[in-house]
Amino acid sequence: MTTPAPTPVDAAAHDDALMLRVGARDGAAFRALIDRHAARPHRIAWRMLGDASEAEDVAQEAMLRLWNAAPQWRGGGPGVGAWLTRVASNLCLDRLRRRGRFSDEEMPERADEAPLADQVIEADQARAGVVAALARLPDRQRAALVLTYYEELPNSAAADLLEMNIKAFESLLLRARKALKALLQEEADHG
Repeated sequence: MTTPAPTPVDAAAHDDALMLRVGARDGAAFRALIDRHAARPHRIAWRMLGDASEAEDVAQEAMLRLWNAAPQWRGGGPGVGAWLTRVASNLCLDRLRRRGRFSDEEMPERADEAPLADQVIEADQARAGVVAALARLPDRQRAALVLTYYEELPNSAAADLLEMNIKAFESLLLRARKALKALLQEEADHG
């Protein structure tokens, strides 16, 4: 007999309990939070920064900030996952502002799981085209697309993370989609 997966409310309550323990500097509780949540800040950073090393740095910095925030943690809020998403997004935006551009480094290729090589090549080219087009977008537009489409956050949650009202976020997302579409079309016309 398998144990059912915890509901989001159960998971948030469990995270809040772990954060109380982390606030008391319980290393095992912190490792449990890392196991549950460290992948999301890393994914966000990878997609926003396009650099594996920087993504690892952002994920580690986000987790360090979680450790430091633990003594003041108040349960019942949006939860650890949402908090880490906001921190990772803001760290990425800060890094993008500092360097003033997106990384030229290409994403490492994933293992070929497709049965037909030509389909894999086409998919990789399309993915590389999207990554390159994302790199050319303004930082906040890039963040809106990453949070909405790659992290699959609802618009309201993504708006909160970017500290925007929902109408402003939806306008930003619309501009980001139009700009991305135009960049992809430009690439198709020249490629």
